[in-house]
Amino acid sequence: MEQEKQKNTIKDIPAQDRPYEKCLEFGPEHLTDAELLAVILRTGRRGSSSLDLAYEVLYLAQTRKPGLSGLYHLSIQELMGIRGVGKVKAIQLKCIGELSRRTARQKAKERLAFNAPDTIAAYYMEELRHLEQEVLLCMMLDTKNHLLGEKRMFLGTVNSSLVSPRELFLEALRYQAVNIILVHNHPSGDPTPSQADVQITQRVRQGGELLGIHLLDHIIIGEHTYMSFQEKESL
Repeated sequence: MEQEKQKNTIKDIPAQDRPYEKCLEFGPEHLTDAELLAVILRTGRRGSSSLDLAYEVLYLAQTRKPGLSGLYHLSIQELMGIRGVGKVKAIQLKCIGELSRRTARQKAKERLAFNAPDTIAAYYMEELRHLEQEVLLCMMLDTKNHLLGEKRMFLGTVNSSLVSPRELFLEALRYQAVNIILVHNHPSGDPTPSQADVQITQRVRQGGELLGIHLLDHIIIGEHTYMSFQEKESL
């Protein structure tokens, strides 16, 4: 659908509808996605307002992923391909995305509990759900389930022939861990485990029992959703 034609400058927009004034009067929660971006962009280009520019950024972002999430997938170079978005504006937009991710992670950390899969999924959600490749993380825990460390073990298509339990256990032994939790993402957004996911889980669980290192859970991150082998009683 063709977008409604925007005014050429912010001054052409009625005062009550300008992003800054609207934010001051009603609060940022009342701004649309485009209006929020317009406040960040601050200025437009000759003949176009910052709001016009914001709509163009959103249009490009939605070619990658619906809504504001698509912005996270755009590179600085892609953003600079929009006329009126220079290096400074592109960096500002990328930094806003990173601030959002870190804020969400910090908030999730406050309720993180290693015996509660939903809190683990929330902790890793913003880090993993945007990735376009599968990543496998291993969390190493002590006897009281305190986190000793985490390690990115694999990047790419996670399957049973490529993921080595030996490497996982070597890392766990280095941390002197007695419990581990696996976390990985499905870029498709669907956390339903594949046959390879099931095989990896079984191999790690069985190998760990021989070494006295227990696999507490394997959590798969999707798009604002997750699957836990522990919750499904599949361990």
